[in-house]
Amino acid sequence: MIISRIFKNSDAKAVANLVKQTMYITNIKDYSREYLENDLKDLTAQKFIEKAKYFHCYVLIDTANNEVVAVGSIGPYWGKKDESSLFNIFVLPEYQGKGIGRKLITVLESDIYFKRANRIEIPASITGLGFYQKMGYHFKNGNNSLDNEQLYRLEKFN
Repeated sequence: MIISRIFKNSDAKAVANLVKQTMYITNIKDYSREYLENDLKDLTAQKFIEKAKYFHCYVLIDTANNEVVAVGSIGPYWGKKDESSLFNIFVLPEYQGKGIGRKLITVLESDIYFKRANRIEIPASITGLGFYQKMGYHFKNGNNSLDNEQLYRLEKFN
């Protein structure tokens, strides 16, 4: 069974490892190793602990082996009360394609930061674009170009 809960500091190492594994197995199809290594400098265990102070971070746990299998965060968009952003959404490669990502988005969209927002933005990787579009997110202002971070800016309105 897969359950969700709020991130705990004790999850940080497992979350950082999950992100690293996912990027090197899944995202490597769309990004260079150099790009991923640069991104991973900001996705360490300590950084997740720091980010969890400002955002609501959730983990999904496989209760069969007590393993963190997915992570995602939501928080205010540049401090705004009527806009929010989704961040750092990752699912372990062996759990992808099994509804875990959908469950994670459902958890994030049940959060107060989602419910209070008129607009939710997500910086989407090339790898995640199709998934987020299936979840109802569309190109921000109709712009389907990658930004200078090699991400798509997607949004959804409540």
